[in-house]
Amino acid sequence: MQEVTLSDMLDARERRAYEQQQMLHRYPFPLVSFTMNIAGSVKDSPLIRRAFGEGVRLFEHKMREANLPIVSGKKSMKFTGCEALWSVCGDAGVIKSLCMEIEDAAPMGRLFDMDVIAADGTHQSRQSLERSSRKCLICDLPGHLCASRRTHPVSEIQFAAQRLMEESLWDQDCHALSQSVSQSLEAEVMTTPKPGLVDRRNNGSHRDMTVSTFLSSIGALRGYWMECAAIGRSTRSLAPEESFPPLRRAGMRAEREMLAATGNVNTHKGAIFLFGVLCGAWGRLWKAERPCADASALLNECAVMTRKTLSAELETLRDSASATAGHHIFRQYALAGARGEMMNGLPSVLNISLQALRRALQAGKNINDAAVIALLHLIAHTDDTNMISRGGVETARRARLQTLELLQENPFPDNAAVCRLDDAFIERNLSPGGCADLLAATLFLHALESKNEN
Repeated sequence: MQEVTLSDMLDARERRAYEQQQMLHRYPFPLVSFTMNIAGSVKDSPLIRRAFGEGVRLFEHKMREANLPIVSGKKSMKFTGCEALWSVCGDAGVIKSLCMEIEDAAPMGRLFDMDVIAADGTHQSRQSLERSSRKCLICDLPGHLCASRRTHPVSEIQFAAQRLMEESLWDQDCHALSQSVSQSLEAEVMTTPKPGLVDRRNNGSHRDMTVSTFLSSIGALRGYWMECAAIGRSTRSLAPEESFPPLRRAGMRAEREMLAATGNVNTHKGAIFLFGVLCGAWGRLWKAERPCADASALLNECAVMTRKTLSAELETLRDSASATAGHHIFRQYALAGARGEMMNGLPSVLNISLQALRRALQAGKNINDAAVIALLHLIAHTDDTNMISRGGVETARRARLQTLELLQENPFPDNAAVCRLDDAFIERNLSPGGCADLLAATLFLHALESKNEN
């Protein structure tokens, strides 16, 4: 990161004043000049740029909300700092008031400096609009007093600014993560048709759950995803396997919340495990400059977090007297189920369903039909222990083969063919619930990567 000198800053200020005059001359409207209040000799960094981008987003949203057209705008990222200039069609006093709302209300607003210049060249000030001076980053005194008296060391101000940016962006990213997980779970249950599973067509092979049951469960779990991300972040200085035990404890609490919301119906036990670890991995890898959106990196982190514990558990299960269906299947058929998927970094998602989803989307399928195709690939190529527990290993094997033959006949089967497969699964009481969880993870990782590309 390049350090700036006093001469650099004076040159930048002079250039900015010239550009302001040029824009005022070209457009007969008020001008907004946006810069960042960054102390010290380093004015530009990936973190500062991301914080600046949030200020740009808030300003442009505020103008749209107030129906004030932005006639022209330009943004620049220089080692002397990030800058934006906007020519806005509206009253200068109103625009200044809206800018002050952002500065005073936004989490990082104290770092935003949004100057407003009227069309005649006069500057709009807080004092002229009878607004109080902005507070110091460190104490409650007016910021200009602390600055003029040099009350606080530059290093203290820099630390406070960095912490403000990081914590503000963490809160924002964490809520966005929770929303993304919830949307992916909603998209999974709404994907139709899904052989043997609850969807908009029917309740699949289930008599105790509907789409509404799933939506109630998703609503109850929104806070859990953020809790898991926070656990990952708070334990990221520890060895990866140290993040897993607190995630599990949080998952057990989440299961109780799910059952309370659904009247004791198990809608998302598998998803609580799968997405709990995923969110924990995301928290471990989170950086304020750019949150992790790489599927391979996230799934690798899931593997290293869980492999040691889950491998030991599977070894214990070989001699265990536990009577659960999953444990019985592991002992009899050596199928590790969700544990095996997780400790190996969800290979079915990374190598099968994500690829199938992308191919379908590239072929012009909408997201619903692409998700159906991704699910079919999961059913055809994975051993779903839920299907085995419901129908036995031979019936589950025939269902996999039937699904594979459907895909071999047509890589993008139409809905009528999938509906016939759905009816066949229901007749045999088969429900690929494990594949449904993997589909939700597929949709989540795809959305994460797509958002990062935009």
